[in-house]
Amino acid sequence: MGLFSHMTGFGGRDLAVDLGTANTLVYMRGRGIVLSEPSVVAIDTRTGEVHAVGIDAKRMLGRTPGTITAIRPLKDGVIADFDITEEMLRHFIQKVQQSRFAHPRVVVCVPSGVTGVEKRAVEEACLSAGAREAYLIEEPMAAAIGAGLPVGEPTGSMVVDIGGGTSEVAVISLGGIVVSESIRVAGDELDNAIINYAKREYKVLIGSQTAEELKLEIGSAFPMAEELQAEIRGRDLVTGLPKTVVLTSEEIRIALDDTLQQIIRAVKLTLDRTPPELASDIMDRGMMLAGGGSLLHGLDERMRDETHMPAHIAESPLTCVAVGSGRSLEEFEVIQRIDRASRKRRRRR
Repeated sequence: MGLFSHMTGFGGRDLAVDLGTANTLVYMRGRGIVLSEPSVVAIDTRTGEVHAVGIDAKRMLGRTPGTITAIRPLKDGVIADFDITEEMLRHFIQKVQQSRFAHPRVVVCVPSGVTGVEKRAVEEACLSAGAREAYLIEEPMAAAIGAGLPVGEPTGSMVVDIGGGTSEVAVISLGGIVVSESIRVAGDELDNAIINYAKREYKVLIGSQTAEELKLEIGSAFPMAEELQAEIRGRDLVTGLPKTVVLTSEEIRIALDDTLQQIIRAVKLTLDRTPPELASDIMDRGMMLAGGGSLLHGLDERMRDETHMPAHIAESPLTCVAVGSGRSLEEFEVIQRIDRASRKRRRRR
């Protein structure tokens, strides 16, 4: 309840924004997800002029001439470059709003471990980008709502949301987060682990996009029934010339293991701090895996193996957080009515 009690009267064109390190999704009330683009901005370093945002800018990553730089303005789930984040948000808000003069109310997701300063930075970036009002919702709560977990009931629901910059683990009951753990280790770290492995074992330098493709194509968290392999091209660090190497899924699994262990440790730590009654609920119903990182092959099996608890992947892990924050818009009036009624009852007593 407390999550929504400070919001007032949302209108038809209000937006929910999942401002992610890797991708930004925008949910429009009554229409669902209207935008999903990479959180990348291409700018001219001499003039500061924005050349491209989103998909167009991502195509430029690692391929720009000297004066144009493709930047990801969010790092580890928080704003690393305020001005560029503001430009990116303005671009996305204007893209989905029919009118240039629309000033929507915006709900934005933030990692549960962010500081007060980081929260204010997100709010200010939204307001500067044209929002009339900005409200924040914690990512694990939004992910749980989006995954269809019964967050308002007096039972324990556990969500593990592995995004691009942060992994969020939380146990939720009665509309609030009971215990949570937020670590700045997620999809980007998995990509870096693959880059470092290729550098260390093959003396080949590959880009982050190649690493991400490898992770999606042959990456796994648990032994596969049929192991795979993929050919990659990079730059030979010894000769400086292009070089092709073949990597196997076993090698990628070895490369990813340290990073995965950090995420598993966060899950175990959260379980360790969970009250026994809620822990028994999670034992029955299991944990819900959300976020792009949960699409890593065999991650649910690895979680089951490591925690001895059931683990399920959300129906649409990439859109959970955006849909959840969007539903908080949709259901706001109902929640506000219940909130008002319960306050009246308390006053009568």
